[in-house]
Amino acid sequence: MNLNRRDFLKVSGGVVAASALSITPAFAAADIDYTARKTFDDWDRLFQQGGPGQPDQPNDNTNADGRSGMLAWSQSYVLLGLIRMYETYRDTYYLDRLIDNVDQVLSVRDSERGVTDYRGLSLPAWRADHPYTTGYTTLADSNGRLVLELRQALPYAEDTTVTVTAGSRPDAFTVRLVNTQVNRTVTLTDLSMDPASPDYAVSRIYAAAPGPLQLTARDVSEAALMPVTGEFPMVTRAVIFAVHTGMITYPIASFVRLVRGSAVLRRRYRAKAAEYLTACHEAVAVHDWEYRETSAGGGYFIWPKEQPLAYDGCEQPINQSLGLGQTLVELGLATGDREYRRKVAALAKMFAGQLAVDSGDAYQWRYWPMGGRIFEGFTKTGSPATDVSIFTPAGGPARQFEDISHGAIDVEFAVRAFRARLGFTGADMARLARTYTQNVATTDANGLPAIRTTVAGTTLGAASVAHQAPRWMQATPWDPAIHHHCLALYNRYQPTPEKDGQQAIGFGWLLANVAYLNWGAKYGG
Repeated sequence: MNLNRRDFLKVSGGVVAASALSITPAFAAADIDYTARKTFDDWDRLFQQGGPGQPDQPNDNTNADGRSGMLAWSQSYVLLGLIRMYETYRDTYYLDRLIDNVDQVLSVRDSERGVTDYRGLSLPAWRADHPYTTGYTTLADSNGRLVLELRQALPYAEDTTVTVTAGSRPDAFTVRLVNTQVNRTVTLTDLSMDPASPDYAVSRIYAAAPGPLQLTARDVSEAALMPVTGEFPMVTRAVIFAVHTGMITYPIASFVRLVRGSAVLRRRYRAKAAEYLTACHEAVAVHDWEYRETSAGGGYFIWPKEQPLAYDGCEQPINQSLGLGQTLVELGLATGDREYRRKVAALAKMFAGQLAVDSGDAYQWRYWPMGGRIFEGFTKTGSPATDVSIFTPAGGPARQFEDISHGAIDVEFAVRAFRARLGFTGADMARLARTYTQNVATTDANGLPAIRTTVAGTTLGAASVAHQAPRWMQATPWDPAIHHHCLALYNRYQPTPEKDGQQAIGFGWLLANVAYLNWGAKYGG
């Protein structure tokens, strides 16, 4: 009996034995050529046997692996790898492979599954929840009447247990929260549900916010009721992240752009390109309500206030705005649509304004947009109604430099926008290339190729950081040293699908990086 991957997952209940991801002796590290088509093809076939990030598994934590974001941070890289392999070898085998996966990815959109986000909307995109989103526990009295809603905005909220015990007074109760993932505990003794009391639960929790677990509360009772004692879980609510939508749809939109730009490909893939174009239109439109522009015309995305995320009411990180921007570039190229092109130009203007030239004539930039609420920091106003954020009443300032993994998304967007003639100059591209060659690439004390963790240099990164390096390959046409260094890192650290357990989570991006090492050998190496 021959089973395809989807049927195999159904038969196995979605649980793939560890042996299904075993590497044969042919994949021994000493034999790996990371610029070889065979390496990508062999590992792609292995990936299809199962594991996190399969294309027919949802992006929320209801998937077979129980990990939210696997379509965005694993399968998206498989799709991107297939695009780059097609661009390298011009073999439609890779486009056929992509279609097989994309059809499955589209089948698990929220609208197809009949599931909703935190607003109760079932949309043509992919929701995520634990560990990213805010967790909730609503305490009730002995008659089931609602009393107090507790919210934890720190990630891994579902690893928190809430315990309610009696207080030292008849009208008081104690709440203890223990999060086993981050190993933090919060205990609030002798809380009251009387708004006039100095121990009123909502006021005391607000005064202590954000605190170790970024805890906030809302009174949901009709009277000063007492919650029943016991132990209760935290449950997260689902959000559709702009960056997840961008990562997933970027290679899909790239397929549309490739097909619409080639008479040969149009004859073969016209129907699929039309179907995927509609899917991309619908997915990016989910985030129209999050898009903003500055008075100077710079585009960015926000997390609207009351969205169940730690920094609701604030600007998204640069890489998350540009993550969806990648798709907008491809849609602008594929369709010529003025609105897509306008938004790309606005996002490019925003990012260009964040770039600072350093002493080596390279670019540096921050993780959070300069001038934004999180970069500058914000404080409580005394009322959630007028606070910047519901779930983090006070936050920042956060001024760290962009890390090289998220920075790869920024560079990918910038290069694509430049090639679309929607932002940046050749000088900008050269400076981004120097960001890698001067600030990121280095050698260690033994003279071996190594990598720094941020676009500003800073500390040396571990092997896991080095594994992300080939995602900067879009910039290698401006300096072939990027490809040479990335390949040297891979030859040094010898990543494989089974090394350090990376097949559990990182196999998807490993495929993309091998594809990029193939691509870079042709276009920049």
